[in-house]
Amino acid sequence: MSEKDEETFKSVDLEQQTEKSPEPEINPQESPSETKTEIDKPSTPPAEAKVETTPSISTHTSAVKARWTSSVEQFKLKRFFVLRPGTLSHGIDDVKSLVNPTEDGAVQSVWLMAEIDHWNNEKERLVLITENTLLICKYDFVMLNCEQIQKISLNFIDRIFHGTFCFPPHTLLKREGEGVRVFWDKLREPSFTSRWNPFSVDYPFTTFTYHPVKSANEELGRLCDIENFREQLTLAAQKAHSKNPVPGKANGVLVLNQPILIETYVGLMSVIGNQNKLGYCLARGNIGF
Repeated sequence: MSEKDEETFKSVDLEQQTEKSPEPEINPQESPSETKTEIDKPSTPPAEAKVETTPSISTHTSAVKARWTSSVEQFKLKRFFVLRPGTLSHGIDDVKSLVNPTEDGAVQSVWLMAEIDHWNNEKERLVLITENTLLICKYDFVMLNCEQIQKISLNFIDRIFHGTFCFPPHTLLKREGEGVRVFWDKLREPSFTSRWNPFSVDYPFTTFTYHPVKSANEELGRLCDIENFREQLTLAAQKAHSKNPVPGKANGVLVLNQPILIETYVGLMSVIGNQNKLGYCLARGNIGF
């Protein structure tokens, strides 16, 4: 090949290289493998999005727990016979029919309470406030009959305590909530045998607290309102004192906000009884075979 032919061949080759499309510039500091990895890498959500989903999960969990707790409480409440349709109204009508209008006067209010004795035992009670008398009724909501009535003249009531419950220093018992204690003979103290007799009924006072079904509905909430009961009882007792004073006694009612002492130390019987609600008319399932 002559020198003239070689010069012609080289010029054509250079022109073909210049006509090629330009390739994309690559940063010499970045390798092709790194560039490919950055392109193919999936996008991850920011940390803030992950944090936002956490409260929704905890809220859902708390809502499930709340529904579960509510279902369990509703199941427990359904066991009380006082919640059966028509049972409570039938019981109120029965005890109202036992009121003597001449001696007791007209009925002013009816309450559903839990009475606490001196050994910390709870008992279901219907309580009536009339013009002259406080009636504490032991009513059987299963057989729908009144088994016992205790009548206390309002003009004999001299003290009303309200507050939380307390026990002696070395006791094994405890009780939460608030209550009301009504005294009607401050000059008479319980005897030693009465203190240690769990069936004694000659105490000159009685203690009330909330009934377990107070949260079932609004109507029962009003019937079990211990604060409203205390206020109405105080007004009724003051009217009875002014209307029919007792000779030799200071007229009026002393109302104090202080802890209510329950003098019991071991109370194994009350622990078993209160845990199983033995003082209430309760559906206890099938017994026997």
